[in-house]
Amino acid sequence: MYHWDKVDEALRYIEKRSALRPKAAIVLGSGLGRVAEQLERPEIIPYEEIPYWPRSTAPGHEGKLLLGSLRGTPVAAMQGRAHYYEGYTMPEVTFPVRVLGQLGIEALVVTNASGAVNTDIRPGSIVAIEDHINFMGTNPLIGVNNDDWGVRFPDMTEAYDREFLRVLEQAASKEGIELRRGVYIAFSGPSFETPAEVRMARMLGADIVGMSTVPEVIAANHMGIRVLGVSCAANYGAGITSEKLTHQEVLETMSKAGETVARLIEAFIEEVRL
Repeated sequence: MYHWDKVDEALRYIEKRSALRPKAAIVLGSGLGRVAEQLERPEIIPYEEIPYWPRSTAPGHEGKLLLGSLRGTPVAAMQGRAHYYEGYTMPEVTFPVRVLGQLGIEALVVTNASGAVNTDIRPGSIVAIEDHINFMGTNPLIGVNNDDWGVRFPDMTEAYDREFLRVLEQAASKEGIELRRGVYIAFSGPSFETPAEVRMARMLGADIVGMSTVPEVIAANHMGIRVLGVSCAANYGAGITSEKLTHQEVLETMSKAGETVARLIEAFIEEVRL
């Protein structure tokens, strides 16, 4: 079975479960699942019920797809994502984006937890991703191209929609939320970066570092879906302080920041008027 046949099967299942056709999808990273709690009358579908949908195994990822309304806009919210480091292939990591793209979304909001490479960014800071560096060693578009989804060589000049960035900053200002822009660099993980890798990332122009997001953003751009990226810096990258890095620390920081991120995304969805 070709990959896109699996996408079609998952699409048909979701269409049977819910009549809602989302205009936007929100991918919720580590500790940010509470954003989905703001949805009105959601249809909740556990990932394991959707054909071929990858299961989330990382802590802080609940593994549910919610279809509902957020500030009057029909949205799909993913409580958890698949990571390359979990052993999934790139087509599997980006499978949900492909399905939601076929479902008709016009916008993708990706969130994540990250480590601060730029020391001007403090743990707990919220960062609007304005560009990324792919250091994962692979790309989700490798292989046979599906021309119905997008062109063979998609442009990535504006991987993160500039108008969305402007609207997000406007929403943050209205909500009194401190927000800054930054460049996200993605490594494959699951080991945290070494101090030398953090220094390299900083030299390359990165502000924050993580292990996700880039595959979904590439797939969304391939399908002509506009992207907004929001990251919460959970800690400093390795070597910036003497502290050792743990995922528990990430989850604790994200738990504190989750309400603010949820408020920001809600305000963005209302402001952007899809």
